[in-house]
Amino acid sequence: LFVFEANCINFEHTFNCQQLDASELSSSPPKKPAHTATKRSLPMRSSSVLRMASASVPKGNGLRPAPMALLPPIPLYRRLLRAHRKHLPSEMRVLGDEYIKAEFRAHRNVDNPAHLIGFLTEWQLYAQKIEGDEWRGEKIDPGKVAKMSDEQIGQLYELMKAIRERRERGEEEEES
Repeated sequence: LFVFEANCINFEHTFNCQQLDASELSSSPPKKPAHTATKRSLPMRSSSVLRMASASVPKGNGLRPAPMALLPPIPLYRRLLRAHRKHLPSEMRVLGDEYIKAEFRAHRNVDNPAHLIGFLTEWQLYAQKIEGDEWRGEKIDPGKVAKMSDEQIGQLYELMKAIRERRERGEEEEES
């Protein structure tokens, strides 16, 4: 954090040294500030400051661990099926496996990189939740629902109906 603050101060100093007021915009070359170093007279670019800052500041906010690197599709697919096998009851596992297989098949030929990254990121977050057992009883984030397309909301509704139907069938079988 200290390195980040020092870089920000250095950036502000360099930026302020480069600013010209209206009197200096004449045809004469700009005056060099007296306090700049002779050896390093090139200004620090904002991109290099951000790069240095991001390298010195740990990712994550202390409450959450830093995000993992994005897994490629096939290892993520295998991880999801393994997580279902290990952490879900058999009935939920069957439904979840069917859904994962259908989604990965549907996204097999997607070319848009932003769409692929979003797809893989959300499935990886899902895998982390399933493996962590924090998902039980958790409600869907309203912000995520608001961002969903009509087609996605329809899929979510179909998934909810399938879960309820299987639950009702399971309760009927237990009574018999």
